[in-house]
Amino acid sequence: MRTWYPRFRGKKTARGEKLHILGMLRAQRRHISFHTPGHKRGGADITELSYSDNLASPAGVIAEAQADLARITGAAQSFLLTDGSTSGVHAMLHALASRGIRRVACPERSHRSVATGCELAGLVRVPVFCGTAAGIPLQPTAKDAETALSQADALLVTSPDYYGNFPDLAALRALCDRENKPLVIDGAHGAHLHGTPLYAGRYADMWVDGVHKSLPALTQGALVSAGSGWTDALASSVGYFRTTSPSYPIMASVEYAVKYPRNAALEEAAQALKARIGAYPNADWSKLLLPFGDRADAAQAALERQGIYPEFNDGNYLMFYLSPATTRGELKTLERALRRLPRGTLRTLQAERGEIPLGARIVALPPAEAEGRVCAADCGLFPPCIPLILRGERVGAAQAALLQRAGGTFGLQEGKIPVFEEA
Repeated sequence: MRTWYPRFRGKKTARGEKLHILGMLRAQRRHISFHTPGHKRGGADITELSYSDNLASPAGVIAEAQADLARITGAAQSFLLTDGSTSGVHAMLHALASRGIRRVACPERSHRSVATGCELAGLVRVPVFCGTAAGIPLQPTAKDAETALSQADALLVTSPDYYGNFPDLAALRALCDRENKPLVIDGAHGAHLHGTPLYAGRYADMWVDGVHKSLPALTQGALVSAGSGWTDALASSVGYFRTTSPSYPIMASVEYAVKYPRNAALEEAAQALKARIGAYPNADWSKLLLPFGDRADAAQAALERQGIYPEFNDGNYLMFYLSPATTRGELKTLERALRRLPRGTLRTLQAERGEIPLGARIVALPPAEAEGRVCAADCGLFPPCIPLILRGERVGAAQAALLQRAGGTFGLQEGKIPVFEEA
C-alpha cells in the first residue's frame, strides 16, 4: 500500500484532510479469508466486508470519502470509479439519455469513449468543427460550438485535451445557459486543476476526473461528478458502468490523490522549462509537448535507451506527462536529455474528406494497401486515443505509415484498416 504515497505516512494529508478509506484499510485485523479475492492474502485488496462499506450502496468510509471529494471539487455529488474515466464518460452520456437527450454536440476528435458511449446510450453525435495548427488538433471556438449545439440537445467538450489546450469554458457555459442545454465535460486529463479557474467542475453540469492520469493515484482510479441538477440521473447511470467488485486500493488512492497538495514550485519549474526548450505553448503545466516532427521515432528510441519514457508519440510530438509527484531532479534529467536530441520537420497528418459509398462492403486492408481509400471506422493511435482518421476520411500516406509502425492503435482489425470497398 505504500508504493503510491511515498511522501505520506499518516492518517491525514498535509492539508489536514482525513483519509477515510485508507484509515479503514490500515485498521484491519488479521483474519482468515473465506471471502473473495481468491489470493486469500488479505491486506488492502479486500472485498465488501462488515466494516469496509460497499461502493454500490455506501454508508461508511466510502460515503465519507465521496462526500469529501464532492466538497473539494465543488460537486453536488461525486462517485468513485475504479474502471477509469471511460466508465465515467459512459455514465454521463447514459444520464443524458435518461433525461430525454437524443443528440449530443461534441468534437469529432474526442476520446473514443465518447463515440462508444453515444453508441451505447443511443445518442447521435453532432460534430463540432475543430481546426488544427502546428500538427495539433485545436479546441472548438464558441461560435463553432454554438453552430453545432443549434442542432443538438447537449454539448460535450474535452478540457483540457491531451495536448494541454482548453476551450473557452466560460463562453461555453454562457452558451449552454442561454440555450438551456446541459454542458458535459470530459476532464480526464484535468484532475490536477481542481481549485483553479481552469477546472472543469467550475463550469459543467457533469464531468469526469481521470485522477490516475495527473495525480498520484493507482491506474484506473477516477471520479465522476454532477452539479445539483444532475445528481439523480448520474447516480442511477453510474451503476450500469462501474464494476460490482471494486478495488479498495484504487478507491483509497483516488481519495488520497484528490487530497494531495499542489506542488506550486514544480508547476512554475515546468512552465519555465517549456519556455527554455521551445515546447508547445499550451496552458496546462502538466503536459510537456516537444515538436520532433519526422525525428519523433528516433527521439523516443534515444530517450528510452536512457530509461526515459514519454507518454506518447503522435508522429510529430513527444508528450511528457507531469504530476505533483514529479520531482525537480527528474525535470532536470529530462531537460539534459532533450537538449541533446535534434528536432525534425513537422509532418502533415490531416486527412482529407472522402465520400462514403452507399451500400459498399467493408474490407480490412494493410495500411499500405488502404492508402487512398475511404476509411470505414475511426482509427488512431493508442494513446492518445483520439481519431487520426475519421470514418469517411481518406487514408493518407502519412497516416498509413504512422499506423503501420505504431505500437498501439484502435479501430484497426489485426493491424488492418477497415475501408469501403470500391467498385
